Amino acid sequence: MTTGFVWHERYMWHEIAPAAGVFLARGFIQPGQHFENSETKRRFKNLLDVSGFSADSLTTIKPRLATREELLRVHTVAYVDRVQALSDAEGGDAGEFALLDHGGYDIAALSAGGVIAAVEAVVAGQVDNAYALVRPPGHHAEADLGRGFCIFANGAIAARHAQAALGIGKVAILDWDVHHGNGAQKIFYDDPSVLTISLHQDGNFPPGSGPVEDTGAGAGAGFNLNLPMHAGCGHDAYMAAIDEVAIPVLEAFAPDLILVSCGFDAGAMDPLGRMSLHSGSFRAMTERVKALAERVCGGRLVLLHEGGYSAPTVPFFGMAVMEALSGLDSGVEDPFLPILTADPVQAITGDQRAAIDRIKAVARQVGLLREPA
Repeated sequence: MTTGFVWHERYMWHEIAPAAGVFLARGFIQPGQHFENSETKRRFKNLLDVSGFSADSLTTIKPRLATREELLRVHTVAYVDRVQALSDAEGGDAGEFALLDHGGYDIAALSAGGVIAAVEAVVAGQVDNAYALVRPPGHHAEADLGRGFCIFANGAIAARHAQAALGIGKVAILDWDVHHGNGAQKIFYDDPSVLTISLHQDGNFPPGSGPVEDTGAGAGAGFNLNLPMHAGCGHDAYMAAIDEVAIPVLEAFAPDLILVSCGFDAGAMDPLGRMSLHSGSFRAMTERVKALAERVCGGRLVLLHEGGYSAPTVPFFGMAVMEALSGLDSGVEDPFLPILTADPVQAITGDQRAAIDRIKAVARQVGLLREPA
């Protein structure tokens, strides 16, 4: 396998300060560090570099700025103009917790363009699959609104580019970030050419977003699937959701290209999620989707970086994904894996089983999942 990798130092220059958590430092909020800072992404890249994996096992894909035309395939003119105006001034909020600084437009466009470049390389056969370690993330951004640290909808923009410029027909977007993939859902809600699946912590963010009942509308009815998982789910619950719901639905859709919004914030130590996954979980999910892509769409698979805010663990989650994509062994051992796999929360509970069964019932009702033989 040849695995492509997108990275640019400017992604690390997107900083939100002074802040603390998700809020700007003001009043009684003492200045600190915003959750969406560069540390987890830089440590992921650093681990790839110091282990030799970047140089020995990955093919570099150079990102570029997404053009205005490419952004407008998804976003409104008014929204793109607003982001540009904020960037030209002193920055600000592009919507809801979607802060950018002076010059942030170009970095956000480079993030979207990095995913486009990864898709172009995969579709052209220059690499078998790819990972885009981009920043800022994109899966919460809607057509006319930035949300949840996301400025431009990176995955949606790349999906539209694949359809408009690369001859791709059907695209599937699987999102396993711990937060609901509201951006792709809203952008493609009435579009049967893009299947959107979000596996997320029920009720986390955005508030009230991502119930299982939201399955698409109009021509897109039956082409959106939410898998809202109970807080606390570990490896077994996620594997049940992937194996019994996500993979069969993806296989039935038979996309020409698969994009994965790869957030690592369902990890056990993440400050913005309440799930319990470990590096073995992200490895297994990637292996499942890679095998599916090889069966249904010639292996055309691109993973794009979303959330993940635990600086110690994210690099090892990322390395597990890169090993699964490439089929190569980095020689890096995850020191957290024995601790996290021993936690009893990794076993599926009765309530979690019931929630997954309900999701399966809804998926069957709208025709996304076939009745068992």
